[in-house]
Amino acid sequence: MSKKFFPGVERPIPYEGRESKNPLAFRYYNKLQRVGDKTMGEHLRFAVAYWHSFMGTGADMFGGPSFKREWHTAVDPMDRARETMDAAFEFCQKLGVDYYCFHDRDIAPEGESFSRTCRNLETMVQCALNLQKATGVKLLWGTANLFSNPVYSQGAGTSPNAHVMAYAAAQLKNAIDATHALGGENYVFWGGREGYETLLNTDMKREQEHMARLLQMAVDYKNKIGFKGQFLIEPKPAEPTKHQYDFDAATTLGFLREYDLLDHFQLNIEANHATLAGHSFAHELAVASAAGKLGSVDANRGDLLLGWDTDQFPTDVYGTVLAMIIILKQNGLGKGGLNFDAKVRRSSVDPSDLFHAHIGGMDAFAQGLLIAHRIIEDRVLDNFIEERYGSFKSGIGEQIMSCKTGLEDLEKWIIREGAPAVQSGRQEMLENILNSYILR
Repeated sequence: MSKKFFPGVERPIPYEGRESKNPLAFRYYNKLQRVGDKTMGEHLRFAVAYWHSFMGTGADMFGGPSFKREWHTAVDPMDRARETMDAAFEFCQKLGVDYYCFHDRDIAPEGESFSRTCRNLETMVQCALNLQKATGVKLLWGTANLFSNPVYSQGAGTSPNAHVMAYAAAQLKNAIDATHALGGENYVFWGGREGYETLLNTDMKREQEHMARLLQMAVDYKNKIGFKGQFLIEPKPAEPTKHQYDFDAATTLGFLREYDLLDHFQLNIEANHATLAGHSFAHELAVASAAGKLGSVDANRGDLLLGWDTDQFPTDVYGTVLAMIIILKQNGLGKGGLNFDAKVRRSSVDPSDLFHAHIGGMDAFAQGLLIAHRIIEDRVLDNFIEERYGSFKSGIGEQIMSCKTGLEDLEKWIIREGAPAVQSGRQEMLENILNSYILR
């Protein structure tokens, strides 16, 4: 195993158990441990985000780069891309993660022309193929960066300029090709600038029709080339645009239904995007899962005291338990996984901090998995919820839901039976039960 970029980590991060004091060891994530009918590795399907972990520089809106990564030192952009890819695969091997995710512009730089850019991507796809074969690391999903280039300043698929939309479509086609060639199990659509700043210059209906057309062309192309991966859409309410059309899970599902695209897409839910939309992470997961559309997860968290996408690593076990209850109840994420769309803090300048960050997130989700599994096995929440809605299993409740009665009949029933008694939702008791599993 190469020690070129991470010489301080001599071997894959080991599992040493909850009593371990080794900061470079897992305390809860034991990849081969069985939880129910799957191993932890099969349940969690962790992936490393190429953009934050290997392209990140520590820059933010108030300051320039704070990291000096060894893999960013080459002068030639393609040499730099190769070095970065070597670092990424070395890291995944040493962390013991099976998957990675990328944007097209993460792995290959733009050239002086679109054709040159496409050739750069083809070259780096071949490099990635070689490294995948050598290491066994696989591609969870790919996507196109349709937001960084200045031509996308007013949108890509929703741009008012047809030339820009055509450019986005051409870039999208090549990103799907790259994902297909690398055996990607999913392809993600994230509308980084698919929204508007002001309604003074915006035809909202037309822009959404444009976006739907771009997605339909992508579906047609997927079928044409035989790409078997899953198409995912990742909701986000705002930032960088003021209002994005994929605001949250419910809005995105409504959009897909309206344009007859629902059968072709699943949702990729991100925790920090949920909080920016005014929801909890669990809420967004539950909305997507209830619709049968929870396909994958971007695992991170936001700072509730800040109003932007801070993309911190998920270390809140309370949140991971609630997330894993929902995921386990739908029998997992299928082709999807838990991608760490998260970045180390600007002051975490040592490359080893990448290991500490991922270990923390992986342990938090492993602990969440174990706790959620016990809660489901013991049915402590399921039994209460089933009883709470029990009145709809028979009597007047069953008649209502089986369409055997209407408003007039119900009026007569209430006059005869009288007002209902007020029942307790017992929220505090349930919170205590949840804490008893987390804190044991």
